[in-house]
Amino acid sequence: MLNNSVNTNVGAMVALQNLNATNMELSQTQNRINTGKKVASAKDNGAIWAIAQSQRADIGALSAVKQSLDRAVSSVDVAMSAGESVSDLLVQMKEKALAAADTSLSSTSRAALNEDFKALRDQIAKIVTNATFNGTNLLNTGATAIAPLANADGSSKLTVQAEIMALGGSIVTLAATASFNTATIALTLSGTVDTSIANVSAALARMGTKSKALSLHSTFVSKLSDTLEAGVGNLVDADLAKESAKLQALQTKQQLGIQALSIANQAPQTILSLFR
Repeated sequence: MLNNSVNTNVGAMVALQNLNATNMELSQTQNRINTGKKVASAKDNGAIWAIAQSQRADIGALSAVKQSLDRAVSSVDVAMSAGESVSDLLVQMKEKALAAADTSLSSTSRAALNEDFKALRDQIAKIVTNATFNGTNLLNTGATAIAPLANADGSSKLTVQAEIMALGGSIVTLAATASFNTATIALTLSGTVDTSIANVSAALARMGTKSKALSLHSTFVSKLSDTLEAGVGNLVDADLAKESAKLQALQTKQQLGIQALSIANQAPQTILSLFR
């Protein structure tokens, strides 16, 4: 049995403790609703927050990997488009050279074919020089391989070798000054152009394979990033339907707690009746 005292109101203390506990729960629930997260900081759950933060770092790193891969894909695609144009020009050059190899052709006609041949040759040089994306040219003389990132810690990369298609190189073997003035020279150049066409086709096949590999890996990185993000959500996101229901219950509990505290605070006043 509790003593009646004006100095110590145990009922009010108990009611206040319960009300404070309810207010803390209510504050936590309101914070979850406001942020949409059940773990918004290390204070909420240190272990879960640390795991989520680590996964967020990986997601950020994968974003950088995706950008690296996308730049590489664009560089290779630009190079492939230029390479296909080079191949088309070589096909036209072969036609000109072969036509000029006809011994019955007049020197005037052969000279006209040679002018067309040289114009096509010079166009190849222009295409190769301008096949650049973001400062990367995989076709021009001096080009080096590109190696975009392949994983989140940068320990793995996908390498794409340069395919030099400048005139007079190992792929386009036709010299930068190639021309003809006789049927014999035209026939020789026709063979050289034919070899260049085969070399360019092989180079384009290699680049096509690399471009596809880069695109596939970029797709995988996107899916991996989405999966990690969903995992972080499972760890830290709040169930708002559940929190909404809890909010209603806690608000009701808070009102009852306030009323209980009010009643407990009035208890000492009953002592006055003993002294009337």
